[in-house]
Amino acid sequence: MALVRILVDGYSLLHNWPELAEGAPRHSESARDALAEILTQYQDASGTPVTIFFDGRGARRTRPKSDPSRSVEVLFSNAGQTADDLIERAAHRFQDYGEVLVVTDDFAERDTVSGFGSSVASCGNFIAMIQNALANLAENLNHHNHSERNRFSRSR
Repeated sequence: MALVRILVDGYSLLHNWPELAEGAPRHSESARDALAEILTQYQDASGTPVTIFFDGRGARRTRPKSDPSRSVEVLFSNAGQTADDLIERAAHRFQDYGEVLVVTDDFAERDTVSGFGSSVASCGNFIAMIQNALANLAENLNHHNHSERNRFSRSR
């Protein structure tokens, strides 16, 4: 089955990626914005839709500000529920459409969603996946730009 969506436990990933939004508190709006930005780049590189889930208790529910057309979905849990609750529900609902990847370091959450048939990735492994995909994209763009510059120079 093809990977149809990546479901990310936002705060779990932020806590495992100190270089992202360095100096910003992990539960801050700027850290959430930085995570949404890098996951938008990853989604563009991989072609797989990404949804980020945050616990909503006390969090300001503003949209990430850098790009109003951002296609990464950002969801906050309501009172009386957690981001894990939303991830479990989404993993269960998407299972009929193909493989779902859940990114979290919460072992209980990983066991639950793998019971639905979802794949799971640790935050460390997912960070490596993101970095590799973005490095490959940059390399491909550089190669393409170099080829186009040569083609343009020859046509003059």
